[in-house]
Amino acid sequence: MFTATARSIDGTLTNAIDVNGRHRLITDEPVEIGGEDTGPAPHELLPAMLAACVSSMIVLYAQRREWRIGDVQVDVEYDTDTTPRQVRTTVHLPDGLTQDQIARLRRVAETCPVKRALEAGFTFEAIEIATATEPATAPAR
Repeated sequence: MFTATARSIDGTLTNAIDVNGRHRLITDEPVEIGGEDTGPAPHELLPAMLAACVSSMIVLYAQRREWRIGDVQVDVEYDTDTTPRQVRTTVHLPDGLTQDQIARLRRVAETCPVKRALEAGFTFEAIEIATATEPATAPAR
């Protein structure tokens, strides 16, 4: 199981996020809605995590086969105005790869855990609310 904890900083829209007790990220909202734009907005992390996951999977696969592919760029376009949401992923690979290598890397990209989780969907439990003096309680169902 993975965990993430977000804490607002000084009552602002900036959040310090702790991921698994090992890493910290900052999110913020654009100035137009009251943030300071010091980091990506939380919803912008979804396409970012997909892009990073696909890139990592491809590079890891290539490294293990000692393919010298250099830098890999993955662009993810995420349309929040559609239902279901539309995601388009484009992988930019260097010249010189064989058609077999490209086909393998395409299959590897399809196995990205983030992509698979998004495709599988999620079950959400009710959001629990806790105060400093009261333990977390789930809303009545």
